[in-house]
Amino acid sequence: MSLWLVRVGKNGEKEDLFFNNDVVELGWRAMPDMSKIKTKGELKELFMKVYPGTSKNSAANQIGQIWTFIKRMKNGDLVVSPCKSRASIAVGKIKGPYEYNKDLEEFPIHIRRVEWLNTDIPRNAFAQDLLYSMGAYMSVCQIKRNNAEERVKKVLRDGQDTCIDDLTQESSPENVDIETLAKDQIVDYVNRKYRGHELSRLVEAVLQAQGYVTENAKPGPDGGVDILAGKEPMGFGEPRICVQVKSSESPADVKVLRGLQGVMANFGAERGLLVSWGGFTRDTIKEARLNFFNIRLWDSDDLIRAILKNYDNLSDSLQAELPLKRIWALVIED
Repeated sequence: MSLWLVRVGKNGEKEDLFFNNDVVELGWRAMPDMSKIKTKGELKELFMKVYPGTSKNSAANQIGQIWTFIKRMKNGDLVVSPCKSRASIAVGKIKGPYEYNKDLEEFPIHIRRVEWLNTDIPRNAFAQDLLYSMGAYMSVCQIKRNNAEERVKKVLRDGQDTCIDDLTQESSPENVDIETLAKDQIVDYVNRKYRGHELSRLVEAVLQAQGYVTENAKPGPDGGVDILAGKEPMGFGEPRICVQVKSSESPADVKVLRGLQGVMANFGAERGLLVSWGGFTRDTIKEARLNFFNIRLWDSDDLIRAILKNYDNLSDSLQAELPLKRIWALVIED
């Protein structure tokens, strides 16, 4: 049994296709049916007909990914797909051979059938070295270093990865999404430093940096609200926001969202913000969309984005606790 990475698209555009239809999809949609391909040489010949201007190195890389998807991935193998709409990793099991499918989309696509075992595993359930592997730029690749397959099984079973101190890398830095890697390192740091009520303090600091006047509940029972926030000098202005912060590493379910709605009514707040470090279940995300004009959801990725966007306006003491530096990196697409 092997462990494979299959991406949901650069911007998560394939998430609904993957999880609503129990499949993973290859991409390379200009390629015709490849079910009768027998050798890598045949695949290369077909690929160069479809993409004649591709450079030698790029062609070799792309052909390797296609070959992996249609031939190397076997029934029973595990597959991981990092989500883009939320800070979670989906894990499934390959359940069928390569298919050239004409029914799921308006145009034919290349798929493998999958049994999704868990689509809501928080990213921070995995140690940094596995997140590094999942940050590879390639759309399809094998993950095998540091006993990756057994550790993914452990996460499925126990909810948490084994801690790995040896971060020797099997893939070269050129094949890694540096932005995602850097963000994951920040997430890991925040996860260790801001636990429990400390996470609420961090969220409050971000809201203050955005110009809100806030009141933070003391540690202990909070009546269902962790932070109250409002505009104007004394916080009397609109929007008035009730904020609930969950530092648990498990996804927040619909009950938490509905609880926040009740708290908003009690406090006379027009808006609500639910911050869940462990992300949200898909049902929670769906229900939150029905309340788009009243409620926002922040998972760990959203909170980190808010920190980065408002970092210069955070207090000196908070910046000292969370030291970050802005850098520029060259993006090489080919």
